[in-house]
Amino acid sequence: MLLVLFILAMIASIFVVPLGLPGTFIMVGLAILANYVAAAGIGWIAIGISLALAVIAEVLEWTMSAKFAIKFGGSRRAGWGAIIGGFLGAFAGIPVPVVGSMIGAFAGAFVGALVAEWTQPEANAASATRVATGALIGKAAATAMKLAIAFTIAFMLTFSLIKA
Repeated sequence: MLLVLFILAMIASIFVVPLGLPGTFIMVGLAILANYVAAAGIGWIAIGISLALAVIAEVLEWTMSAKFAIKFGGSRRAGWGAIIGGFLGAFAGIPVPVVGSMIGAFAGAFVGALVAEWTQPEANAASATRVATGALIGKAAATAMKLAIAFTIAFMLTFSLIKA
């Protein structure tokens, strides 16, 4: 019964990752909870590795839009604009049920990079739009990477539980 509930919780956690919620940290928390409450025997090494992967996933999610904005010819200011815009957009989208934070984060990264790049003295609309598009692509790539890491965490924790 514990295994079925754990698998269902891992699947639910995977589904919240694209929505901008911390599904990877939910997985780690559930593993810790299963160890304490049900003596599941998942193992602290697996939980530690999962926690490290969750931290990496969060860092990637918030920094890749900046890296792509810069890769697409933007300034450091545009990179910071993408990070701050994505963060603020995610919070601004919360009132929209289910997908609001995800749409807000994507739009925020785009708008943040656009505005930050446009304020540069040598920038024009075409270059600012190119940089903002890079930030948007970076946000999409970061979400895909975070989802891949979430699958890795879910499989690792589930197999650790089965092994125990």
